[in-house]
Amino acid sequence: MKKIICILALSFSLASCEDFLQREPLDFGSEVAFFKDVADLEYAANNYYEVFPKFGQWSGGLFKDDENSDNQASNTPSNLFYEGDKRQLTVTDGNCVWNFKKLRGINYSLTEINKRLAQHAITGSEDMINHYLGELYFFRAYEHFRLLQNIGDAPILTKTPTENFEQLVQESTRKPSNEVARFILDDLQRASELMKPKAPVAGRLSKDAALLMRARVALFEATWLKYHRGTPFVPDYANSPNVKKNGPYTYPAGSIEAEYNFFFDQAIVSADLVASARTLDANYQAVFNNTAGSFSGQEVILARFYKKGINGHNVTNILGKNPGGTGYTHDLVKSFLLRSGKPIYKSTPRDTYPYKGDKEVVNELANRDLRLQMSTRLSGLIPTQYKTPTGEMRDTIMMRKPPILTTGNEGSSTGYEIIKYVSYEEGQDLTGGGTSATPIFRAAEAYLIYLEAYYERNHSLGGNCDKYWRALRTRAGVESDYNITINNTDLDKEFDLGKYSRKELVDKTLYNIRRERRCEFIAEGMRLADLKRWRSLDNMQHYIVKGFNLWDSMYKEYDVLDIKEGENVSSKSLGKYLQPFGIVSSGSAYRGYNFQIAHYLEPIPVSEFKLTATGGDVNSSPLYQNPGWSNYTVQPAANNNDASLK
Repeated sequence: MKKIICILALSFSLASCEDFLQREPLDFGSEVAFFKDVADLEYAANNYYEVFPKFGQWSGGLFKDDENSDNQASNTPSNLFYEGDKRQLTVTDGNCVWNFKKLRGINYSLTEINKRLAQHAITGSEDMINHYLGELYFFRAYEHFRLLQNIGDAPILTKTPTENFEQLVQESTRKPSNEVARFILDDLQRASELMKPKAPVAGRLSKDAALLMRARVALFEATWLKYHRGTPFVPDYANSPNVKKNGPYTYPAGSIEAEYNFFFDQAIVSADLVASARTLDANYQAVFNNTAGSFSGQEVILARFYKKGINGHNVTNILGKNPGGTGYTHDLVKSFLLRSGKPIYKSTPRDTYPYKGDKEVVNELANRDLRLQMSTRLSGLIPTQYKTPTGEMRDTIMMRKPPILTTGNEGSSTGYEIIKYVSYEEGQDLTGGGTSATPIFRAAEAYLIYLEAYYERNHSLGGNCDKYWRALRTRAGVESDYNITINNTDLDKEFDLGKYSRKELVDKTLYNIRRERRCEFIAEGMRLADLKRWRSLDNMQHYIVKGFNLWDSMYKEYDVLDIKEGENVSSKSLGKYLQPFGIVSSGSAYRGYNFQIAHYLEPIPVSEFKLTATGGDVNSSPLYQNPGWSNYTVQPAANNNDASLK
C-alpha cells in the first residue's frame, strides 16, 4: 500500500490556528521505493528550481523587481520607503518571509538520501548521485540566504522536524546572522565539491554556481556587519534583540572586525575561482535575449530556459510593444558614464564623447555606457533611415514619445523605457510566445564581488582587480582606465545613494566600484540588497523619484489637451523631471520617500510569538522581534526616532 510521508511544518501552514504544528504531506510515494536510484534524486532536486528568478507567463517577472529601489519605479510607490503602511504579515500570506516549507522538504530529502547512501541502497552513477545531492545542499543554502537577507538572525534547520513540541520550539530559535552565513558557506562549499564542473544539461546547477553563490553570501554578510556595526542590526550590539534575549555575544573570529574580514576573505577566494576561469560574453544585450536554449559563451553559469507552448513568457510582448508600466529613474540614468570614462558633469564640448544633455532621451543616451544604450528605448527626435521603392536609402527624423499619459502595462512611469530583455526574433512578441532565457548567475557578478571584497579588505586594487574591472568596462564600451573615472569623480555631484554608508560618504574608489555594480545589474533585482547591506538607505529622506526631462521640451510633443498637470503628469512647478509619485498631492510619496530604519529587516509575525510562548506570555517565547517591530500587535514599524533603533 502506498504510504504518505508526513513531516511537521514549522510555522507556515494554511490554517493560522494550527500553523506551528500543522501537518502537510509530501507525496514522495513509498518510503522504501523513493530515493532508490539516481532518477529519484534528480526528481527531488527538480522541485526547488522554482526559487530562481523568472519571467511571468502573462505579466511581471524579473524586469520589475528593482521597483523596490532607487533604480526603477512604477506608478505606485513601494511601502518599504515610507512610514505607516508596511505591517507584519502572517504565515498564511504567500509573501511572508517567515516560511520554512521548502527547507522542510529539502531536509527530508537530504536525510533520506544520506541514510540510503550509507546503506549502499541507491543505484546509478556515483558522480550523478553526488551531483544531485550537491544540488539539494545548494538549495538548502539558498533558502537560508533568503531568510538571512530578509530577517537577519534566522533558524538554522538541518533536520526533518519531529512531533516533539519542545524540540520544534527549540529548533525555531533564531541564530545570529553571521552564524547563519557561516552555515550557508559550509553548505555551498559542500555543494561545490559534490556538483559537476559542467552542468549535466543546460539549465541545471554546477560547481561554479555554488561558488558564485558562496561569494554572494560572504560579501553580503561582510558588508552588513561592517556598515551596521554599532546598531541593533548586528548580533553583539548591547541593544540588539539577540543580546537582550540571550546575553552578551562573542563572534567566532573574536571581534566584529575580524568576523567581517573573514567573510571578505571567503568572498575573494570564491569569486576568484569563478572569475579567473570565465570570460565575459562580448555582447551585453545578447546575454539577455538569447533564445537558443543554451549559451555558447562562458559568462552565463545558470539560466532559466523556456519552451513555446509549455512555459513561454511575455517579456518581449510587454516590453517590446509597451513600457510595461515601469521605468528607470533619472538618478540611475545619470550614474552611467560617458564612453570616455568621465561622469556626465565633467564633459566638455571638445571631448571625443561629449554629453549632449537630457532634453531628449535619444541625446541623453548618446556617447554613454553601452549597457545603458542597449537597455533603454530611445525617445525624442530620432534620426532613422528608410529605403525607397527604388532601393535608395534616405534619412528622416522620427519622433518617439513615451506613453506617460497611459496607465497599466501600456504606460511608462518614468519615460525611460526598458528594452534589456527584449528579443527581436519573429514570434517572441506574441502573447506567451517568449522563449528568451533568464540569466540567473553570471561571471560578471564574480568579477564585481571580487573587486568590492578585495578593496574593502585591503583598501587597494591589487590581485586581479585591474584585470576584472577593465574587462567589465571594455565590454560596456567605456574607457578601460578606471583611474580616469576616479580622478574625475566629484561626490558632491553624484546623486546616488550608494555613495553613502550610514550617513558618511565612502571614498571615490569604493563609490565607483559600487557604480560599476549598479550599471551592470540594472533591472536584475539586485539593487535593494546592495542598498541594505551598505546601509545606504539611511539617506533616503525626502527623496524624490524622478523620470525623464518632460518640461524643457518633450511636453510640446504631447497633445496640449491630453497632458494635464497634477492629473496625469506632475506639475512643472515641481521641477522639469517627471515625478511618477508627484501627481496626486495626497499620495504616500508625494513629498518623497522617507525610509524607515526598521525596514532594513522584515518583522517576525506576531502569531509566532503566541504559538511558541508558554502561559500566554509572548515574552517567554524563545523568538525575538527585529528592531522597531512589535511582537504583540500587528502595526507599522517604529519611526526613526524610536530608542529601539539606536
